[in-house]
Amino acid sequence: MAAKISLKALNRATLDRQLLLRRSEMTLTDALERLVGLQAQTATTWYHGMWSRLAGFDPRELSALLEDRSVVRMSLMRSTIHLVTARDALFLRPLVQVVGVRRPMVPDADLADVVAAGRALLDAKPMIFSELGRQLAERWPAHDPANLAQAVRAHVPLVQVPPRGLWGGSGLAAHTSVENWLGKSVDPSPSVDEMVLRYLAAFGPATVKDAQTWSGLTKLGEVFTRLRPRLVTFEAEDGRELFDLPDAPRPPQDTPAPPRFLYDFDNLLLSHHDRTRVVTRAWLDLAKPANGVLPRFFLTDGFTAGRWTVTGGTLVIHPFGKLTKKDTRALEREGAQLLKFAAPDQPHDVQVVAAS
Repeated sequence: MAAKISLKALNRATLDRQLLLRRSEMTLTDALERLVGLQAQTATTWYHGMWSRLAGFDPRELSALLEDRSVVRMSLMRSTIHLVTARDALFLRPLVQVVGVRRPMVPDADLADVVAAGRALLDAKPMIFSELGRQLAERWPAHDPANLAQAVRAHVPLVQVPPRGLWGGSGLAAHTSVENWLGKSVDPSPSVDEMVLRYLAAFGPATVKDAQTWSGLTKLGEVFTRLRPRLVTFEAEDGRELFDLPDAPRPPQDTPAPPRFLYDFDNLLLSHHDRTRVVTRAWLDLAKPANGVLPRFFLTDGFTAGRWTVTGGTLVIHPFGKLTKKDTRALEREGAQLLKFAAPDQPHDVQVVAAS
């Protein structure tokens, strides 16, 4: 019989794996591989995610890693842009490739030629998708340019090249193939079992549906069945079966969880089918993208407790409900440090708005 695990213990385990119980001394590349990447479809908000996780984080160091090609931004899990190490880019992309190719965009008769032509164009010169579609449409005028470009995006492992994503300045989302950018081929035989084990290390304990939500893949039940002898299982408060690595950290449920400011697409909020280990009902009511943008949320005692905005040197904290004096003071201290990171050259002001 599986041991029971409380919601709060599940919360603490996940925060620990996500480096949010305490800031880690890991290197940037070690942290990215521990986390199996960061969701990073915005230009730079994910830098705040690394700041919340790493002690002494310097965004310029991360920019340098993008420029020297040690890390890349590319479409991976859930067909969304993630920041990963070069090694993980080559490992993960063939495993999740299928997620982006489920919807046909051009007829099969033309697909192979369109994909080959698109790869050749992007390897000759990185370009944005609208320009890629325009050039492909010169050869295939009967097809919509956007569909042509998206067919290439789905079938060719593409990276967004700098200056896109650099701290303190960015550029258009120009792409080239990962093989061209890194000078290496994608892994010819990556292990889905290894991917699931790494997911559990970063997000466990978790269910099969959780892993499928994170990856965008289906039919992972057979993978968990194959891995079951190597795993331990727990029963959640609602009866769900959760899988985990035997030696993974599972702190006591009363372990203190400091306030943390999460970025808009933080992995912590988007990588489980059942998100109640971290999110509250108020989060579910607000976590609806407006014009493709999610609010930014903060945690107190490990759970979503409100949203935050920053404009220049002013941080405004909007709690879902009344905060204790202790939580308010802790948020103000953490917020002051956030402003030193986000707006070092401006006067700083942290404002806590009364819950309505």
